[in-house]
Amino acid sequence: MTTPDPPFPEEVLRHQPLARFTAARLGGPADYLYIAKDPGYCEARAVLRIAWSAGLPVTVIGGGANVLVADKGIRGLTIINRATQISQETCGDDIYVSASSGSNLIRLVRYCQERGFAGMEWAIAVPGTVGGAVVNNAGAHGGNMAKRLRKALIFESGKGETWYDREDLNYAYRYSALKARTDTRFFVMTAVFQLKKAQPAAILRRMNEFSDYRKRTQPPGASLGSIFKNPSGDYAGRLIEAANLKGFRIGDVQVSPIHANFFVNIGENASASDYYRLIEAVRRRVEDSFGTRLELEIQTLGEWA
Repeated sequence: MTTPDPPFPEEVLRHQPLARFTAARLGGPADYLYIAKDPGYCEARAVLRIAWSAGLPVTVIGGGANVLVADKGIRGLTIINRATQISQETCGDDIYVSASSGSNLIRLVRYCQERGFAGMEWAIAVPGTVGGAVVNNAGAHGGNMAKRLRKALIFESGKGETWYDREDLNYAYRYSALKARTDTRFFVMTAVFQLKKAQPAAILRRMNEFSDYRKRTQPPGASLGSIFKNPSGDYAGRLIEAANLKGFRIGDVQVSPIHANFFVNIGENASASDYYRLIEAVRRRVEDSFGTRLELEIQTLGEWA
C-alpha cells in the first residue's frame, strides 16, 4: 500500500535532483524538495512542522560546498536555504550584524566591509551560508564563527523559536552542540555577530590578502572544500601529500595536485560513490603510513547503502 504524501504546500516538489545544489555537482534526488527564500521563514516553519509531524527526516543544504550527497539521493524532506537578509544596529563601540541563515558568507563579508565593520573578513575565503557556518563552526585564517557569533535563533520541533548564546553552542574546532545532535528536528533561522568599527580600506586589504592566498593554494573547479579536518599538531593536506597521493584518482574524482586535502570532480562521469571511495582509499593509506586516522570535515548526506 502506497503511503500518501504529507499535506505539503505546492512549493514542495517531489523527486528533484540535488546535483545542481552542490558544489561538486553530484547527488541523486530528494524525496521532497523545498527552496526557502523568505528570510522570515514563515512558510519554511510550516513545511518543517508538516515534515516533523509526518516523521520525515529533514536535511538542510545551504551553499552545498561542504556536503557530499549520495547518488541514491536523500530520503525525507530536503530544504535548500536561499533566504537572505542582513541588517545591523549599534550599541556603544560594538556593531551587531544580523543575517538570515541562508545568507551567503561572502556577501555578508562584503556587506560588513562596505560599512566598516571588522571581524568577519576571514570568511571571504569560505563558501557556503551563515546557517551551515553556525552549525559547523566554519573558520579560516585564524578566525571562526565561535569568535564572532553573539547568538543564533533556532527553530525546534515542539519548542518553537529559541535564542541560543554562543556559549550554549559549545564550540570547538569544526564542532558545535548543533552538529553533535543526532536528530534533524531543528533549523537555524538567524545569526547575530558582534563586530567592531574599522576603516573599510583596512578591512578590504585583509580580505584581498585572504582571497589571494586562497587562489594561490586551493584548486578551482567543482570541489567540496577541505575533505578532512586537520589532526592535532598537523595538517591533513601534508599527510596526504606525504603518502604520495597528490593526483591520485578514482573514476573522475581526483586528489588535487594543488592541495591534497581537496578532491576535484574532473569529468562528466564522476559520481558521489567515486568521491566516497576516494575518501576511504586516502584515509586508509594515511592511516597505514602514519597511524593517523583522518576525520571528515565534510558531511555525507543521503542513502549510501
